[in-house]
Amino acid sequence: MAMLRIACVQLCPGNDMDANLRAIRARVDEAAAAGAQLVMLPEFAAFLDRSGRAMAQAAAGMHAHPALRALQDCAREHAVWLLAGSLTVRLDPPSEKLANRGILLDDAGRIAAQYDKVHLFDARLPDGREIAESRAYQAGAHAALAETPWGPVGLSICYDLRFPALYRALAQAGAVLLCVPSAFALETGGAHWHALLRARAIENGCYVAAAATCGEHPGRWHTYGHSLVVDPWGAVAAEAGDAPGILLCDLDLDAAARTRACLPSLAHDRPFQVRRFSFPTP
Repeated sequence: MAMLRIACVQLCPGNDMDANLRAIRARVDEAAAAGAQLVMLPEFAAFLDRSGRAMAQAAAGMHAHPALRALQDCAREHAVWLLAGSLTVRLDPPSEKLANRGILLDDAGRIAAQYDKVHLFDARLPDGREIAESRAYQAGAHAALAETPWGPVGLSICYDLRFPALYRALAQAGAVLLCVPSAFALETGGAHWHALLRARAIENGCYVAAAATCGEHPGRWHTYGHSLVVDPWGAVAAEAGDAPGILLCDLDLDAAARTRACLPSLAHDRPFQVRRFSFPTP
């Protein structure tokens, strides 16, 4: 039986990176002491401000990023795999836009995989506020599947959750765990968060784990929290509330194979075309 203890770290980051990193270190210390082997941080774990200018000022090149160096030290110190949720990274070659990049570190602090968010959140929220990530961020062009001691792990970020084809591709490539670090808006979280995460698990017969931000952030930005782990059958295995903390969960990764053997839908996709019908009016 392939068992993995994960910890989803739920945070309320602001625009003080040093303070955010201290909070992260304290939670990773706690998770490691509880036996977590893979620790997951949420999107924008090291810095979150509604101001695009503030986010850009806090960004840095990949290998010069102070948050990345601190997280590498943290992973190495505790000998845990650490998913650095996402960091705002300056692109090379230089660009006016940033990458919203997820980085997976192994237990020696080395970069095991990286993923630039493919689907950017351009939307109008129910209260009328507009979000336009594409103004500041360059969309990624590749899915990311990381080989780990427990099996292949698929990476994604927040708004990706609304695009099932990404997760289908990762699952068909062998992923037994799909990670969704998020800063999910409060307004949409209550309506869609649980349904979307459970759907991605059910469709693909694998675990889905989502570490989330929570609370109020600079710029009167509120996020939903409720970090979640869903099993391959679609049942909620563990859920956090709306306050910072850690969510521990033991995963029986063999459950993915058992579920897929029972419902082998990953092998049943078929090509098709959309046929449009237009009936004549009387």
